[in-house]
Amino acid sequence: MRMDSAAARVRLRASHGSAVGKFRSLNRRLMHDSFLGKWVVAGIAIGIIAGIGATLFLYLIQYVTNYLLGGITGYFPPNPAGESPAPPTLHPVFWMIPLVTGLGGLIAGVIIYKFAPEAEGHGTDAAIDAFHRKNGEVRKRIPIVKAIASAFTIGSGGSAGREGPTAQIAAGFGSLVGSLLHFSAKDRRIAVAVGIGAGIGTIFKTPFGGAILSAEILYSGGDFEAETLIPGFIAAPVGYVIFASVVGFTPIFGNSFTYNFTEPRNLIIYAVAGVFCGFVAKLYTTSFYDIKHFFDRLKAPKYIRPAIGAAAAGVIAVFFPEVTGLGYGYLQFLVNGQLGLITSNYVVLPLAAVIVLVILLKILATSLTVGSGGSGGVFAPSLVIGGFLGAGLWEASRVVVPGWIPIPGPLVIVSMMALFAGAGRVPIAVILMVSEMTGSLTLLAPAMVAVVLSYYIVGPKYSIYKSQALTRMESPAHFAEYRTPLMTRISVMDAMSPRVITLTSQDNVETAQKLMLERQIKGIPIVDGASLVGMVTLSDVIKMDRAKMASTPISAVMTKDVATLDSGDTLLKALNLMTMRGVGRLPVVRKEDKAVIGIITLTDIVRTYDRVYESLLKSENPSPSEG
Repeated sequence: MRMDSAAARVRLRASHGSAVGKFRSLNRRLMHDSFLGKWVVAGIAIGIIAGIGATLFLYLIQYVTNYLLGGITGYFPPNPAGESPAPPTLHPVFWMIPLVTGLGGLIAGVIIYKFAPEAEGHGTDAAIDAFHRKNGEVRKRIPIVKAIASAFTIGSGGSAGREGPTAQIAAGFGSLVGSLLHFSAKDRRIAVAVGIGAGIGTIFKTPFGGAILSAEILYSGGDFEAETLIPGFIAAPVGYVIFASVVGFTPIFGNSFTYNFTEPRNLIIYAVAGVFCGFVAKLYTTSFYDIKHFFDRLKAPKYIRPAIGAAAAGVIAVFFPEVTGLGYGYLQFLVNGQLGLITSNYVVLPLAAVIVLVILLKILATSLTVGSGGSGGVFAPSLVIGGFLGAGLWEASRVVVPGWIPIPGPLVIVSMMALFAGAGRVPIAVILMVSEMTGSLTLLAPAMVAVVLSYYIVGPKYSIYKSQALTRMESPAHFAEYRTPLMTRISVMDAMSPRVITLTSQDNVETAQKLMLERQIKGIPIVDGASLVGMVTLSDVIKMDRAKMASTPISAVMTKDVATLDSGDTLLKALNLMTMRGVGRLPVVRKEDKAVIGIITLTDIVRTYDRVYESLLKSENPSPSEG
């Protein structure tokens, strides 16, 4: 009986082990061998978090707005058609707005600089930076810190958008998904980019445009990260469905807008709008970074700076409440043709003057709010700036060419597209997104004209997202992909340093530590006689008890199995060897006697490559004086 029982247990364990093995095999095939299988799982996970995160973030902003801005001042900014109506503004005390925005900025500043300083500013740029320069790694606390700080920044009346924080929330979770599923650095970067598109596409209810945005927003020079499209088309709709199931499927600016483009002559007006949007987008980006640099140099505690900037933006809002918060409700008035609802406080000005001032002051208020270190996006403010610019151009067209465009909505919508297409360098995505936000595809031809002109006028140097790379070739994320062919043509001899500091295995650890600190180096080859016998690094040294350093020979802590290079090896071999061994420097030795003739670091590789690359560019594109 006992033998039968033991045999049964053996069979059970074998069966269990077989099942586990089959599951692991299936998981490996699904997550690593199947591109679609991997991104279906990851895309759905990212989309779920984008949807849940956007929903919670929206309600958090509304809660802060109702109880902080509205509760103290009595002023409730209007909401667009696709969102719940704001409480009525009955007896507003506008002069108190700076106190509230300053308080919101202070709370945001304390939260950011205590828990996650990298959460300052507009979150989309930080997520783009994580893609290009951090292998898709985002600290786990960032999404939560960003959401809370942004809710206080925006909900208190600061001029900022909610898309940047949502992008960083979803991008942060994309990074986490990549880590949990043991993705390569490349796939983790893709997950972050997918998170950016899913987050923005969800909060704007624009799943199609959001998926395209994930591929387009990473570059300022018109390049695309095509690998993000399939996972983006999975994640963005999932996030959108979850978000819209709670807040409603109506597009943000409603779906009642009707306009048929039937007059080719009107393309002249849309072209003019594109030109104006280009120059105003340039003004927007330069003003934003000029003010950001001012606050960076300001001699005040970092957590105080957002309060100063937000309070200054609040002073503007006393007279022009259109600059507070998101500004979507006022955009809705423009789309609907209700220009009479656009007014100023305490001063009586003609409508044209109010529109021009709102454009300029929205730029200033956004720069003060976000550029000071506050937390919020720059996409939504650009839509407001573009929308008011379109309304101003429509007012002008009524005088110059009366009757050509009978209602302001078309110019408002096209200008919204054109301004951010230039500032954000996302012409294709923004056309699709604004079309989804307004529920209308009838303006595609005019939009193309205006967007292309704005995009061209702004140029890649004036992008609102400074972390964008110009092209894939310029991105650190694609360093190996584009630089490998050239690296095979450069030898280690061209990059190494021939002046090598060495020690013997009998020298003590204290000597090695002092030498590394004095010379500011992180590794020293160890030679006995003329031959290399090991390598000691700063990390090897600092692990030791300081009291024992003077009495411990280097031979006790050095690495003896040292990877080496020959002077004729290529930079590609050096880079691959460093990557495999996880080291930042390698000794270069003679084959015959293993004598050290040089040392090469990762910095040497990059510097030498850049020097050769720039030399090639100059030879292929000589200056006029050289030609």
